Amino acid sequence: MLDEFIRSNRVEVITRSRQKVAPGAAKRRSEKVYGSGIPLFVDRLVEQLANRGPLNETAAMAHGKEMLQHGFSIAQVVEDYGHVCQAVTELAIARNAPITTEEFHTLNLCIDTATAEAVTEYQRLRDGVARKRETERLGAMAHELRNVLHSAVVSYDILRQGTVGVGGSVGAILGRSLSRLREVVDRSLAEVRLEAAVRVSERMPISELVADIEVVAAFEAKGMGLSLTVECVEGEAEVEVDRHMLASAVGNLVQNAIKFTRAGGRVALKTRATATRVFIDVEDQCGGLPPGAVEALFQPFEQRSADRSGLGLGLSISRRAVEANGGELHARDVPGTGCVFTIELPRALG
Repeated sequence: MLDEFIRSNRVEVITRSRQKVAPGAAKRRSEKVYGSGIPLFVDRLVEQLANRGPLNETAAMAHGKEMLQHGFSIAQVVEDYGHVCQAVTELAIARNAPITTEEFHTLNLCIDTATAEAVTEYQRLRDGVARKRETERLGAMAHELRNVLHSAVVSYDILRQGTVGVGGSVGAILGRSLSRLREVVDRSLAEVRLEAAVRVSERMPISELVADIEVVAAFEAKGMGLSLTVECVEGEAEVEVDRHMLASAVGNLVQNAIKFTRAGGRVALKTRATATRVFIDVEDQCGGLPPGAVEALFQPFEQRSADRSGLGLGLSISRRAVEANGGELHARDVPGTGCVFTIELPRALG
C-alpha cells in the first residue's frame, strides 16, 4: 500500500524533495521552509491515502504561510508539492513498490488540492500584509502632512498679525514647515513615478545636478546652523538618468544629512568619477550608528530621528530611485562621527 510505503520512507521522501530544489535556493529552504510545512504535508498525505477521506488543509496552509514569511514566491510554493510527488513516485520505482491506479490518482489529487490550498493561503496572507502596509503608509503620511501644515498655518497667522517679524523664530518655523511639506510632496511624487515605472532618461553632467541641489541645501544648512561643503568632480562627467528621480534621491540624502547632523556640524556633498563610474557622496555628522544598523536604514518605516518624525520611507525610496537608474546606493558608518551615503552610477561614455 502506498500509504505504508510513504510512512516507512518518510525521511527519504522529504530528503529527495529537498534535493530537487535548485542549488541556489536549497540551503535557504532546507534551513527554513522544510522545518514543518513539507513534513506535515507528507504526514497528511499518508492519512489521506490510508483513509480515502478529505485532505486536511492544515498542512498546506501552514506551508503557504511559511513560504510567505521566508520571502519565497508562489511559483516556489507550487514547485515544492511537485517535488514531493516526484520524490514519492521515483522512490517507489527505485524500491519496486507497486502503486495501483487508484493510489496514483489519489496521490495526484492530494498534490493538486494541497497546492491550491497553499497558494490560496499564501495569496490571502500576502494581500493582507500589503493592505495593512498601505493603510499604515497612508495614515502616517496624512498625520505627517497635518502636523506640518498646522505649524505652517499657525506661524502664518502670527506673522499676519504684525506683532513679530518674518526674520524671527516664528518665520523660521514657517520656513521649516514649508520645507518639510516640499520634502513630503517630493518623496510622494518619486514613489508614484517608481510604482508607475515612469522613467525618462536624459544625458546630463553630474555638475548640473549638484549645482541645483546646492542652492537649496545651502539655505537649509544655514538655517540649521550648519556648514555645507560641496566638491564636484573636475571635468564634465556625465550620467544618463531620469533627472527628477535622481534629484529626488540625492536631495533626500542631503536633507537627511542636514536633519541629523549635530548643531554646529558639517554636511558634505561630493562627487568623484572613474573611467566607467560616477559616485555621489553625502556625508553627515550625526555621531554614528549602533552596530548593525546600517542596512536597517533602508527598510521602509525605519526612522533615524529620536523623535520618530517622518515616515521612515525616504531612504527606501531613494534606493529604489537609484536602482531604477541602473545604480546602487550604499551607506557606511563612521563610528563617533556620522554616516556616508554613496550613490554609484554608470558613467555615460562616448
